[in-house]
Amino acid sequence: MRRAATALRRHAASSARWEIPGAGGDASNHRAVVALDVPRASSCARWIRAASARCATDDAPSPSSSARAQQQQQQQQRRGYAAATDATPAPAGKVDPSSAAAASRRAMSALADKYDRTLVENIYRSSFKNQTGVSLKYMLDFGSQPIHRQLMVSAQFLHKELPVRFAHRVAELENLPLGLSSKAQVQTVRDWYVESYDELLKFPTVKTNEDEEKFTELIKRIMERHANVVPMIARGVLELKMEMAEKGGTRPGTGKKGLVAQINDLPEIQQFLDGFYMSRIGIRMLIGQHVALHEKDDTRGEDYIGLIHTKMSPLRVARDAIDDARSICMRQYGDAPEVEVFGDESFTFAYEPGHLHQMLFELVKNSLRAVSDKYADSDDDPPPIRLVIAEGAEDVTIKISDEGGGIRRSGLQRIWTYLYTTADSPLLEMDEHTPGPVVLAGYGYGLPLSRLYARYFGGDLQVISMDGYGTDAYLHLNRLGNVQEPLP
Repeated sequence: MRRAATALRRHAASSARWEIPGAGGDASNHRAVVALDVPRASSCARWIRAASARCATDDAPSPSSSARAQQQQQQQQRRGYAAATDATPAPAGKVDPSSAAAASRRAMSALADKYDRTLVENIYRSSFKNQTGVSLKYMLDFGSQPIHRQLMVSAQFLHKELPVRFAHRVAELENLPLGLSSKAQVQTVRDWYVESYDELLKFPTVKTNEDEEKFTELIKRIMERHANVVPMIARGVLELKMEMAEKGGTRPGTGKKGLVAQINDLPEIQQFLDGFYMSRIGIRMLIGQHVALHEKDDTRGEDYIGLIHTKMSPLRVARDAIDDARSICMRQYGDAPEVEVFGDESFTFAYEPGHLHQMLFELVKNSLRAVSDKYADSDDDPPPIRLVIAEGAEDVTIKISDEGGGIRRSGLQRIWTYLYTTADSPLLEMDEHTPGPVVLAGYGYGLPLSRLYARYFGGDLQVISMDGYGTDAYLHLNRLGNVQEPLP
């Protein structure tokens, strides 16, 4: 068993660790070693702790041959980005493992030079800890009676949970592949997370109502600080793609198809963005829910528990999203196709209406644009878009159907790729002080972000297309609310 634990430690040390300057290089000292927040790193840390515990008792069998084979396979998969990331290796010839390890050490040194060494050690010690997911049902049950005691318990939970989630993001941002961590925008976002972590760490334990009120003001400031995280990361990724296109001998094109040649070359970036933005959705939901419980908004009515509308009508939210999407289409094309809505007026269920509005707005906007483009030079009236709401036992499903010509089967997976639709993007003009759009419409983020919003509460988003005819989008919403956050 001791040999198994030693092998696990060596595996973790060779695949995903940094040594904090001055902390020593002993792999057995978990607390002096950085646990990276990349796929499987947290589970690897848990394996180490579990193996150490078994060593003390000596009452557990050694790993099976299949477990050892799985560990060896994972170690092989990590080669290529051994010290910098735990993502899928890039094609041969594109990454030098020794240079990746050197870049990782330089990144760690840079962070330690910029911030107090004790703070850096605390961040990466926190990145060992597991994140705690919550469900929609838990938020409803907990917030049904927002008395002072419950608000204090909520504040105490966030005081412990938010630093862990921030630490995971810092570790991840420090170890991105292909040089993405060196982008100024990514480093700015990383600094926001470090500053927020430091403020939460310095805040005293929440014990009184006065403490809770001060804590609520703190997390409101943190929420404002992180308002532009999405466009800032998007700009860093866009610059990386443009640099890769230039180094590869081809410059990014103009118009909507811009960097199509590059989108399938960055699976590790896609994986990072999915996990990073899902985490951001969760962080903002937790903070927003606490703030909304603390500051009851009379304009929302009695049917709200924090941000969650207990009797939300999907039909009403759909009509609001349709109006917003059609107004944008009107400004761009001078006209907008009609949208027919089918559903039960009286049907309601508990959900976060802001999330649903964002998803429906994006889907309807895409359909309006497709139909408008197809019939721009036609004398025929464009066919209407159909939105159907179906109430199921477990899910509420919303289907948006259009006759906008559809999507080629070869390009259907590309719609889930970030920045797929843009080359000449206004993101390049942004810095950390530029207000970012709430919805990155037209920047290639709408669909992938909408799918993350659907999956956050246990739903999903699917797109089925008939090339030459039209597209159907199926938005599934879990009405039971019993699915925990899919934490990265």
